[in-house]
Amino acid sequence: MKKVAIIIPCFNEQEALPLVINEIRQLNKIESYEYIPVVINDCSIDNTYEVAKNLQCIVLNLPVNLGIGGAVQTGIKYAFENNFDFALQLDGDGQHPPAEIEKLIHCMTDQNLDVVIGSRFLRRNGFQSSIARRMGINFFKGLIKILTSQTITDATSGFRLLNKKAINIAYEYYPDEYPEPEAIILYIKNHLNVGEVAVNMRERIGGTSSIGTFASLYYMFKVSIAIIFTFIRSNK
Repeated sequence: MKKVAIIIPCFNEQEALPLVINEIRQLNKIESYEYIPVVINDCSIDNTYEVAKNLQCIVLNLPVNLGIGGAVQTGIKYAFENNFDFALQLDGDGQHPPAEIEKLIHCMTDQNLDVVIGSRFLRRNGFQSSIARRMGINFFKGLIKILTSQTITDATSGFRLLNKKAINIAYEYYPDEYPEPEAIILYIKNHLNVGEVAVNMRERIGGTSSIGTFASLYYMFKVSIAIIFTFIRSNK
């Protein structure tokens, strides 16, 4: 049986986390993989840590807030050091239904991919996010296409599966703050096969987004610069 570390970065996710863990636990009854939830509490200021300790999961408690990138890499390092076959990133706010995990695994094995991203835009089913965010996602889609000639429809999706080759790369370096678009460049420039599979997402169950309205332009600018620098650095 292959082990899958389901990396769940959490900052103030006390409301949604019990449902997410319960849904993951139900998967063990129907899949031929061993799913092990790994909750990374990113110095939450609510009761996320206390809630997580009472659930059937591994809990990694960060003493300082590292942001999404640092939290995810903490989970990836745990997966690497404990010899997991796969690492799957899944948000703790309930947006990524664990029932969709099977699609990512089958896509990886069927298409011989190293990284699989769950995309809400391939078939446009489920929650599609706001118009402003879709515009930003389309911008990153175009930027990644220009740099790599590869089309990624949902570059900001945090619902993604890594095999051991990808885990090894992310173990050594993983982008900070808002890492998802930049990480795609990192994987492609390291000659990994990156693909997408259509998934249904839902609206967040609890918590608040880390990207507010006034932070959106800063986010796009900062991540764009990071993407370009990662692309240039990887060419050296």
